[in-house]
This record gives sequence, structure tokens and C-alpha cells, in this order.
Amino acid sequence: MGNDRSRAPMRRTMTGAALVLAVVVLAGCAADVSDVDIARAKVTAKEKAVAEAVAAESAAMSGFCQAGEDYIRALDRYGDVLNATAPTVGDVRVAGADLAGPHDEAVNSAEAIAEAQQAVVTAQQELADAQEALALIDPDAPAGTADEPMPEPTPLAPAASVDRVTQAEADFAQAQEGIGDGTPLVDAAEQFNSAAVALEMAWLSLFADTGCLSGEQQVQAIAAARAYTSALQQELTTAGYYGGAVDGVYGPLTTQAVEDLQAAAGLPVTGTVDKATAEALQAELVAIGETAAQDSVASTAAVQQTLKLAGFWDGPVDGVWTPELTEAVKELQAELGVEPTGAVDAATVHAFQEALAELERVEPEPSPTTEDGEDGEDE
Repeated sequence: MGNDRSRAPMRRTMTGAALVLAVVVLAGCAADVSDVDIARAKVTAKEKAVAEAVAAESAAMSGFCQAGEDYIRALDRYGDVLNATAPTVGDVRVAGADLAGPHDEAVNSAEAIAEAQQAVVTAQQELADAQEALALIDPDAPAGTADEPMPEPTPLAPAASVDRVTQAEADFAQAQEGIGDGTPLVDAAEQFNSAAVALEMAWLSLFADTGCLSGEQQVQAIAAARAYTSALQQELTTAGYYGGAVDGVYGPLTTQAVEDLQAAAGLPVTGTVDKATAEALQAELVAIGETAAQDSVASTAAVQQTLKLAGFWDGPVDGVWTPELTEAVKELQAELGVEPTGAVDAATVHAFQEALAELERVEPEPSPTTEDGEDGEDE
């Protein structure tokens, strides 16, 4: 009785591979078992091991996607990227201590994926070895692939995305450490919000790169990110901070331009656009637009005439820039799909030109023709 109980756990924990081999060995008690039978049993066991490893990898990926989403939602309380949830005084003082759990879960889930991917590669290699061994003794068995190199585990995300997350994590921790009892509340909030925005954006990028979004969501996320960056680059160009290509890529030149803007506005220099930075940029754009227009009566009159022709201005064409004219420009910009700043910037001009070009490309409807193919005009 005692011996039977001691062996019960062993029977319950027996793996699929061991079970297959045990069946073959037990069968040998009643009849001879050939080497081919044993080799085939090993192949079957390894095939099952591969299937189990693949299933475990899929489960690990699902776990990471859920953990990543939870962490991004937790970050958004401070980063304020997805929802209007600006941090309070209490949030700044505790400096995101409630992020520790979601962060650790996301990181552990990422590590679990790497381990699961390696387990798949190992299982595939063992299966290839078993198939090769079977082929050596069974001419009818398909040749194995043991001599072929096994594929390396696929990285969870591009190295650049991982590096951005790592750097953003370090910057966020530094921002936390830099906030003390003597830090002015406004400065503390700006530093904390800026670092949280950068961290949330980095994780959002990683979340998309890992395939946690559906195909349509992935396309939309990439398009939205490029559209946002392109608009930002164009506005920074108008404000005189950016001299690179408007390509929708948030690279070193864009980061430097944002840093220059932040330095000029007396904001924490982070290279990431938070609320305060966006407001400073918009203030400059409005000032540039109004000043440039008011400096030239002819330019203002041209704007008024253009808006009148487009149906957005019903006031006088007198070269006088008024608040009503600013609102009319904003309405036109909203119609064109550009940021409604009220300033006639390069983005607005470009969008207007594109709209005109599109109208010119529209072919006129063909005139009615007779059955003979000639124009059907009354004689």
C-alpha cells in the first residue's frame, strides 16, 4: 500500500514522451519490439513536444499582450496620451509607485516569451534528430532535417523599439528621483508628465511592434503615428526649429527640434512633446501667423480673397487682420484636415494646393452625343 502511494505522483506527472516510450517498452514484454518501432515512437513523442511548445509560446504571447495593455493603461494615468487623466499633486508626490506591479508583470511576460521561443527551437531540433535517426534504419521513413540549421528565435520586437523603452524607463526613473520636497510643483508636474509621455509612447510602439494589434489596428496605429509626426515636423519647420525632411519619422532631428523649442520656452528639455510643449509650439505658430499677415496688408488681402473664393469669408477684402479672419482660417484648416491654428502656415498652403490640384484632376462629364457619335446640339 505504501509503495503504491509513493508511485502515484510519478504516474500522474509522466510526460507525453515518456508515456509513448513506456507503451513501447511494455509492449515488448508480450512481443519483440524492433528498433524501427522505438524510433517511430520517439518521433511521435517529439512531434507532440513541438506542438506543446508552440502552444506554450502562443499562450506566452497572449500573456504579454494583456500585461502590456495593462501597463500602458496604468502609464496613461500619468502620461495622459490616450485619455485626459492629468496627474494630480498626489500622483506627482508618489511618483507612480503604483506602476511597479504592472511594469514587472509586463517585463516578466516579455521574458516568458523569449523562454517559450527557445523551447520551440529546442523541440524542433529534437524532432529533427529523431526523424534523422528513424530515416537511418527505416528506408521508407521521410528524411529528417537534422543537418539543416534550425531557425533562431524571433526577437519580440525590433532592437530600436526595445532600446527606446529601456531609455524611457531610465529617464522616467531619473525624473522620479529628481522630484523632491524642494521642487516647485509646476516644475515637478512638467518633468513627471514629460517622462511619462515618453515612456507611454515607447511602450505603445513596442506594443504595436510585437503584433499585439490586429492587422487593421496595426495599419491605423502606424498611419496615426506618421501623420502626427509629419504634422509636428511641419509645425516645427514653420516655427523655425526643424530643417529636416517632413517624413513622419520621429528621429534625431525631430527630437533635437523639440528640445530646442523646449529650451526656448523654458520647459524641461526632453525631446518629447507633452502638453506644455504642444501649447508652447501652438502659441508660437499663432504668433507667427498673425504677425506675418499683419506685416503685409497685401498678404492679408490675399488671404481674405482666397477665403472668400473658397466660401469661408464674407467680410471685406481690406487687408486688415481681425479675430474673425483668424476663425475663418481655422475653419478652412479644419476642412483641409490640418491643425486649426489660425495661422497661414506651410501645412495649410500645401493642403490648399493639394485640394486645388485634386479638383483639376477631376475629369468633366462628357457632353451628350447622338447615335452617330457626334455632339447632340440643337441646330
